[in-house]
Amino acid sequence: MIVIAAAILGAIFGAVLAKRRNGKGLDLLQYAAGYAILFIIVGLFITIFIHRSAV
Repeated sequence: MIVIAAAILGAIFGAVLAKRRNGKGLDLLQYAAGYAILFIIVGLFITIFIHRSAV
């Protein structure tokens, strides 16, 4: 669940950042995908840490 939320948040953050830098449509998609991947990786590590701490 954390990973999905992180992916959505990362995509939104990336698209907003590209829009703020006057990016065009493909720039928005690239930034959204890149930040979504970054946030997914961070969310995955957070999820693993939470699960390992709970046991």
